[in-house]
Amino acid sequence: MAVSRVSLVFAVVVALVFAIILPPALANAQTQTQASAPAPSPTSDGTSIDQGIGYVLMAVALVLTYLIHTADFCYSL
Repeated sequence: MAVSRVSLVFAVVVALVFAIILPPALANAQTQTQASAPAPSPTSDGTSIDQGIGYVLMAVALVLTYLIHTADFCYSL
């Protein structure tokens, strides 16, 4: 029991250290990289929109297939 309590306390201390120290360090690193490189101009040729529509249609097809097979299984019992 003592080993699990020690490991839990250690995990909590490590999590607190990362929660306190890591965000300011990451914010500092992001401001340094943003200041040194200009942002590229946004371009879109429509392929990302087409890919997003394809993903949505495939998700709808997956849900419909699941619902149809579930309904078929329920009625066959």
